[in-house]
Amino acid sequence: MPADPSADDPSADPNRAIIAAWRAESARLVGALTRMTRDVGLAEDLAQDALVAALEQWPGTGVPDSPGAWLMTTAKRRAIDHFRRAENLRRKVAELEHAAGGEEASVPDLDAHVDHIEDDVLRLVFLTCHPALTPESRAALTLRLVGGLTTGEIARGFLVSESTMGQRISRAKRTLAEAHAEFELPTGAERARRLDDVMAVVYLMFNEGYTATAGDDWMRPDLAHEAIRLARMLASLAPDEPEVLGLQALLELQASRIPARLDEHGAPVLLEAQDRTRWDQLLVRRGQAALRRAEQLAARGRPVGEYFLQASIAEQHARAQRPEDVDWQRIAELYDVLARAAPGPVVEVNRAVAHGRAHGPEAGLAVLEQLGPDALGDSPLVPAVRGDLLERAGLHRQAAEAFTEAAGRTRNEGERAVLSRRAEHNQGRASARP
Repeated sequence: MPADPSADDPSADPNRAIIAAWRAESARLVGALTRMTRDVGLAEDLAQDALVAALEQWPGTGVPDSPGAWLMTTAKRRAIDHFRRAENLRRKVAELEHAAGGEEASVPDLDAHVDHIEDDVLRLVFLTCHPALTPESRAALTLRLVGGLTTGEIARGFLVSESTMGQRISRAKRTLAEAHAEFELPTGAERARRLDDVMAVVYLMFNEGYTATAGDDWMRPDLAHEAIRLARMLASLAPDEPEVLGLQALLELQASRIPARLDEHGAPVLLEAQDRTRWDQLLVRRGQAALRRAEQLAARGRPVGEYFLQASIAEQHARAQRPEDVDWQRIAELYDVLARAAPGPVVEVNRAVAHGRAHGPEAGLAVLEQLGPDALGDSPLVPAVRGDLLERAGLHRQAAEAFTEAAGRTRNEGERAVLSRRAEHNQGRASARP
């Protein structure tokens, strides 16, 4: 039986090609359209119109040779139609025709913007992180416009209903319009103020791509790599900021593990079981280079923070050729520093892991017990880490209970499968004891 050509070639399946093109191009598309129209809400509407047109036409006409260019051209045509229908533009056309002696006027020259400008996505990130928005709205709008996530996906990540998230995103776009937010890269003190918010959102995007909060897929590598691209752009924009370089280093180093995070059957593989020869060494080298530059700046007195420290932790893993070579003592020390620099429940959970590896599972459990029962809400992270530490301590029945609790909390199918297998394994070992 011949192989299905669509299995490896997305262009053979129009629907798959549309999804792939949208994930690859949506941020650039919205960014370019925002630059053209100066209206982020209109830009998203135009991009969505182009997506609808692709859904209607590609199944019949076939996938175009350049899907991104097709989407841009279609969106620009929709923009021209929009401006021609607008009452204020019609008045402008009449005035221009009269001033030019009857020569027919046209809409703004959108063809002047036919090429994608690399900074468009970065400008879009700064726009969606505008200070007029709340932190939650900044993250949601960036994930929507830059990350290309659906409203439902974002809602699941924020533990709210889809309608609530839709309203939040709509309000955020209205707020930007009312604030007359400019689609320009801020400068000086304004850039410094917004840089922290931008870095937080880029990191959030990466985390959603590295370990999806919900759905069938454990990862969304396209989103993770888009976050890396933004981090690199930020580093080129602010080359003297060690935290920006730290963010780039952190994302490069963590993303280097992506090729080894799934086995040949598509099942998730945890860090200590990964084949480290499959780690992307180019990303490791790029991450280490960014971290060295950050260290040089830090040595000159420039302040560092959580991204620099997390990158330093990630590098400890990248240095080790085998899991047993990891310097957990050093990682535990770095987490202690991180807990003082950027305290929070997630840091404490990871500190518990580090202390459990460096000083024994009882030490890790002691750190974990300092957290309140609702420190991370219904996140699976706390019971999953507790289960791991209990398993290492030989308390298999309690470990099985913790892993079962974690599996019940996660909304990601791949993670649920891993946690369920660990629960079954520990239950089996507990039952086998006399």
